[in-house]
Amino acid sequence: MNALFSHLALLLKSLSTQQQETQESFIDRVIPESFSVATETVISSIDRIGGNFIGHTPYIIASIIMLLLTWGVARIVRHFGGRLFRHTTSRISLKNLFVRLLTSATWLVGLLLAAMVLFPGLTPTKALGAVGLLSVAIGLAFKDIFENFFAGILILWRFPIEEGDFIECQDICGRVEVVEVRNTNIRKVTGELVVVPNLFLFKNPCEVITNRVKRRATIMVGVAYQEKIPNAVAVIESAVASCQTVRSEDPIEIFPKAFGESSIDIEVCWWTGSTPLQIRQSRAEVVTAVKMALDKAGIEIPFPYRTLTFKEPLKLE
Repeated sequence: MNALFSHLALLLKSLSTQQQETQESFIDRVIPESFSVATETVISSIDRIGGNFIGHTPYIIASIIMLLLTWGVARIVRHFGGRLFRHTTSRISLKNLFVRLLTSATWLVGLLLAAMVLFPGLTPTKALGAVGLLSVAIGLAFKDIFENFFAGILILWRFPIEEGDFIECQDICGRVEVVEVRNTNIRKVTGELVVVPNLFLFKNPCEVITNRVKRRATIMVGVAYQEKIPNAVAVIESAVASCQTVRSEDPIEIFPKAFGESSIDIEVCWWTGSTPLQIRQSRAEVVTAVKMALDKAGIEIPFPYRTLTFKEPLKLE
């Protein structure tokens, strides 16, 4: 029995050794063949790509030349378009809009021509169809960007906003530095730069402070009840007229307006420059001049009076 088991063990060991040798010989034969096939496939693919690239080299060179020509034509359009629209419109923003649209149209045509040169099978119909499908996809993906883009075009086309104007929209007030087709850069009077989406300006009421070169400023002056109102009005009008920041060609308007707690309130209106700095400078000059003139004329600018009434007499010790 022991001899039988020993014989079986030797037989199994022999079979295992033979199977291992068979696997090793298979691996040694298959791996080099697979590596050789992969190498030949890569080399043939590189040769095919290189051949196609060499075959398309004239088309690539022609498309590059077309792009360079488009770049040159776009520069010419930008230069002469600015000169042309300079004489046809007085609005700088409108002129810039026309120039940008012409430049964009030039680049669009140039890119389509370059694509048709690079791919000879691409016809104008196919190119326009691809552009249409691409524009729809981009429009759905970038809805907010295109809303701001078209709002910017409408602002440049219809809105009376120019670069350098002071505007106020909601809680934003400042000087317009750049009006672009997507954003508007506004420099606040405190120095901060605010980048405002054009859709915000398009949907909200916008006050153009410097739409005209002049603007009316107003202050309130109080004189005592015992003073003669016509005399006070004449003194105030003379003081306002003597200020350098007040426009002499426009009327000065002074109206006694209300009975205040301790004075007759007089509204003083005059015209000056339209920028915020000019308004503040003129208001400071007018306030100073009116105060000095009323003091010189002996007209009182009263403080608020308070009358205290006690129910019982106060005991003074």
